[in-house]
Amino acid sequence: MHMNTPPRSTIRLTRRGRIALIATGAVVAGTAVAVPLLSLESEGEKKPTTLVIPEGRRAGQVYDAVDKALAQPPGTAKKSLAKVHLKLPNEAEGNPEGYLFPATYPLERNGRKTTPEALLSFMVDTANQKFKGAPVAAGAQRNAMNVYQAVTIASIIQAEAATKADMGKVARVIFNRLERGMPLQMDSTINYALNRSTLRTTSADLRIDSPYNSYQRMGLPPTPIDNPGEEAMRAAISPPPGDWLYFVTVKPGDTRFTNSFEEHRRNVAEFNKNQQKSAKAR
Repeated sequence: MHMNTPPRSTIRLTRRGRIALIATGAVVAGTAVAVPLLSLESEGEKKPTTLVIPEGRRAGQVYDAVDKALAQPPGTAKKSLAKVHLKLPNEAEGNPEGYLFPATYPLERNGRKTTPEALLSFMVDTANQKFKGAPVAAGAQRNAMNVYQAVTIASIIQAEAATKADMGKVARVIFNRLERGMPLQMDSTINYALNRSTLRTTSADLRIDSPYNSYQRMGLPPTPIDNPGEEAMRAAISPPPGDWLYFVTVKPGDTRFTNSFEEHRRNVAEFNKNQQKSAKAR
């Protein structure tokens, strides 16, 4: 992938954001990918016996969910990283972001409550099962990247795509911009740097000094920005053909992709107009 520095455009590529964390005893339909042979809770029990991690949650959110599910003091799961040897790729440098796979996990095994260390290890092991297979490795190689880079791209897709149907197009935008030496200009990476999720990205936000500032830094961010699911990963290794360079979700259900900067400007103007209407209606 070519990463020569080009002139940067002044129009934001995307404006999307969302954040939610579900830690319950029930599987969330359409969000979590079920891991085979995991036990689910029995009806009538008040305490949950499983933890659901939906796609796109950041590591910090997962740690908080683990602490809450296991009734541990805040910060326990994150501190447990120092005590457990997670099977992460060398590029991760010990950071499990991207490898805490979204799925349903048991809180008890053989009648005993699990531990934060065991839960985090289970998540990483599940990610390795999903990501280390031949299809992912071959797909990454076909697109001139390694698996860790593919996971990083999948995490951006997970954060940016308004619908599952949009994931492939978002992936193609990322590849097209990388191949042309353009900055990614993804608001999701800015949100990650600022530990937030919002649709409103300011000019000041775009000037922050961070390796996750994809407006000022070329190429991919240094790590994934969330924990993607299988569909985002498939999009990352097998994007559809297309010449798109820009996209914006003008309104729910209406994400517009284009290779025309002028058309994108008009789409962004419509997005801003819709945002103003929504603000007045509140």
